[in-house]
Amino acid sequence: MSVSEIVFQAGNATNGSGAANATNASAAGGGQTFPEILSGLLGLGPNPDPGLQFLFAVVGATLIAVLFLTIAAVGGIWGKRKITAAFTDRIAVNRVGPFGLLIIVADAVRLLSKEVIIPDSVDRPAFDIAPMVLPFSALLGFAVIPLGSGLQLADPETGFVFVFAASSLASLGLLMSGYSSNNKYSFLGGLRALAQNLAYEIPLVVTGASVVLFTGTLKLSEVVAVQSQPLLTIGGLTIPSWFAFVNPFAFVLFLIANLAEVGRNPFDTPEAPGELVAGYMTEYSGAYFVLLYLGEFLHIFLGGAIIATLFLGGPAGPVLPGLVWMVIKILAVYLFTQWMRSAMPRVRIDQMIEIGWKGLLVMSFANLVLTAILVGVIA
Repeated sequence: MSVSEIVFQAGNATNGSGAANATNASAAGGGQTFPEILSGLLGLGPNPDPGLQFLFAVVGATLIAVLFLTIAAVGGIWGKRKITAAFTDRIAVNRVGPFGLLIIVADAVRLLSKEVIIPDSVDRPAFDIAPMVLPFSALLGFAVIPLGSGLQLADPETGFVFVFAASSLASLGLLMSGYSSNNKYSFLGGLRALAQNLAYEIPLVVTGASVVLFTGTLKLSEVVAVQSQPLLTIGGLTIPSWFAFVNPFAFVLFLIANLAEVGRNPFDTPEAPGELVAGYMTEYSGAYFVLLYLGEFLHIFLGGAIIATLFLGGPAGPVLPGLVWMVIKILAVYLFTQWMRSAMPRVRIDQMIEIGWKGLLVMSFANLVLTAILVGVIA
C-alpha cells in the first residue's frame, strides 16, 4: 500500500468513524476544547450556561496568552541573542543572572520605562492602534491551535481558515505603523511589508490547502488526528503519517513562505536596518516599540504552531505530555528561523517579490494540483 493510500484511508477513518476519531483526537491531545474539559472537571456537564462558558473561555485564553508571552519574552530577549551568538561564534549575554537570564527583566524595565515619543504630524489614531494589532492578531490565532493536554480554546469547523485570517491581520498593523509615522523610511517599510505578505500569503495558504485535500477537513483537531495514524514500520520503529513525511515538498514550501511571513532572512526587507533604519518601527519607542517587537516574535511562534499542526503531528509524541511536545516543535521552528537569520543574506526587494510571485506561487499551485490528482486517483 502506498503512502498516499495510507493517509487517505486515515482521513476517511477520521471523518467516517466516531470511535476512531475520538481515539486519534485523544492521542493527539484534542477532541475537546478547554472550556468543555473544565466544565466536565467541575461536574457541570458539556453545556453549562453561557456565562460560565464565557468565564471558562477567559481562563483558557489567559493561560494561552501567559504561556506564549513567557515564551516570547525568553525567546525574543534572551534566546535570540544566545542563538545568534552560537551561530556567529561570539559570547552573548552572560553577566545578568545565571546564564544571563535576568537580562529579560532588565530589558523589560529598561524599555517600558522609556518615554513614548510621538513625532509631529503623525496620524495619531493609526499610530496608537498599530502596535496593538500585531500581538493581538498572533494571540487570536492561537485560540484554535490544538496545543495538547486539552489546551485548545475553540475548535471550529473552519479552524484552518480562521488561523490564517487571524495571522493576516498583522499586515494591517504593519501598514498602519508605516504610513502613520510621517517618515519616508517607515512608509517604505510598511509598503514592503504589505507587498511581501501579499506575495507569500497566497503560497502559504495554497500549500496548506494541500494538507486539507489529504485530510478532507478544515478542522485542525481532525488534521492532527489523521497524522496520528501509522505510516510505515521499519525495524520495529513506527513512523507516523506526519505530512512532513507524506509530502516533504509541501513542507519545504511552507517553511520558506513562513520565513517571509514572519520577516526573517532572507526576507527581512520590511525592517532592513541597512536600508530603512528599522522600517515600520523607526518612529516607535518605549511601550509601543515593545508591543511591535513582541508581536513580531509572537507571529514567529504562531507560524511554528501552524507548521507543527499541519505537518508535524501537532502535540502528538511519546512519553511527554502533548503540550510539551507542541512547545518543543514550535521552538524547533523558531530555531530554524534564527538559523536563517544568522546564515542567509537579505535579498533585494525586487528579488523577494520575484521569488514569491514567480517561484513559490507557481510551485504551491503545482503541489496543490498534484495532490488533488493523487487523492482523486486513490478515491
